[in-house]
Amino acid sequence: MLSLAYRKSGRIQVELGGIDRGRITAMLAQIKEAQAKMETGLANPVSATEPGKKNFADALKGSLEQLSAAQNHSQQLGQKFVMGDESVNLSDVMIAMQKANISLQTTIQVRNKLVSAYHDIMNMQI
Repeated sequence: MLSLAYRKSGRIQVELGGIDRGRITAMLAQIKEAQAKMETGLANPVSATEPGKKNFADALKGSLEQLSAAQNHSQQLGQKFVMGDESVNLSDVMIAMQKANISLQTTIQVRNKLVSAYHDIMNMQI
């Protein structure tokens, strides 16, 4: 179904089956752009260290660094409290220790899941 409509702006709008020509042109442009990206992607494979993207090793390393920082912070607060530093409250020390403990438990659970997945993969029949 083809229909023509005259707009107040002086343009004639062509519609094909309820979709105007501008939308069709935009869709074709998107398809051509996606095709061009796929063709260049095949010619230039994406590297594992592409900027802006994190790989699994970097994410794991960052998580372990955060765990270490939380444990060090809680330990420092505990030492300051024991030494009598009046700027450190017992509640701050306890909260920091609990945060470090929760981070440690989470890391342990992630490690257990990774080890389990590794064993599952190694036991698969080829």
